[in-house]
Amino acid sequence: MINLTPAAVKAVQRFIRGSETPVAGLRLVVSGGGCSGLQYGMKLEAAKAEDDWELDIEGVKVLVDPMTFPMVDNVTIDFVDTLTHTGFKFDNPNASAQCACGSSFSV
Repeated sequence: MINLTPAAVKAVQRFIRGSETPVAGLRLVVSGGGCSGLQYGMKLEAAKAEDDWELDIEGVKVLVDPMTFPMVDNVTIDFVDTLTHTGFKFDNPNASAQCACGSSFSV
């Protein structure tokens, strides 16, 4: 299960409303990079892939490919807006190490 905080749900819904193209869901991906080896990515997706996991979280459709799902299972995604940082922050219990910014991790 993937968890979105109320602040994250509100932010994603705002981005979906502001999209100029139709949105099938929020794509959550993990790719190589970042200071800890792997990094999170998110984007608004126009179509669901055939093998995607599709989760409905508080009215937000989250799309995750089968390779990414084990790395983000039980992750909590928050949206923070402070004087020093604005954006999504990930808390991943599967990570063996995580950078201080919360944007990259290793397993």
